[in-house]
Amino acid sequence: MTLPTTPRAILFDLDGTLADTAPDLAAAVNLMRTEQGLAPTDYALLRPTASAGARGMIGAAFGVTPQDPAFPALRDRFLDNYEAAIAVQSSLFDGVPELLGGIEAAGLAWGIVTNKPARFTDPLLPLIGLDHAGCSVSGDTTAHPKPHPAPLLEAASRLGLPPEQCWYVGDDLRDIQAGHAAGMLTVACGWGYCGPVEPQSWNADYLLDTPQQLLALLRQTLAIPAAELAA
Repeated sequence: MTLPTTPRAILFDLDGTLADTAPDLAAAVNLMRTEQGLAPTDYALLRPTASAGARGMIGAAFGVTPQDPAFPALRDRFLDNYEAAIAVQSSLFDGVPELLGGIEAAGLAWGIVTNKPARFTDPLLPLIGLDHAGCSVSGDTTAHPKPHPAPLLEAASRLGLPPEQCWYVGDDLRDIQAGHAAGMLTVACGWGYCGPVEPQSWNADYLLDTPQQLLALLRQTLAIPAAELAA
């Protein structure tokens, strides 16, 4: 197998890639249902939509799309609920702390590129132990969110690197599309939410099932003994 281009930085999506934020997103939308006298939506139905934020959660819980006149009010209430309880149950996925430690031990930079607005990204990162990222680019940092490449290009610029020296890791089709458009190697993370489209069809350069597999790929690419790349 031909090894991928050696990276100098690994960029990550946030929700469903580094952090399991679905429980708090689901709680925010189910609080809305409770307030309306409705039964909570099954978490199993909500979790796969978490990477789509308000659009995904409101669609799953209320069957309302952004084109519906009722959507703006529901979105605003959802976001207020989420902001008020943003990190009650959210946590890093198993293996992510070790992955990030291994990246740092290898002398690589890492950063976050998310479509979550800075209103939520900025307070969330320190609460879940991600405030030491080399850069953090939110959905409203640039003029266009993913799948546009602008946020990924902004992250590479902040790290002082050309895009082709960065890998991008995400759990949504938009992540892979943005990564390709930015000229980065792409990794689809099968441990994330992944949404309605099977990740096998995303044309990512790699599809991995665990953070440990990504660490192993890095070890192989960088030709570093496993013991030295361990966190």
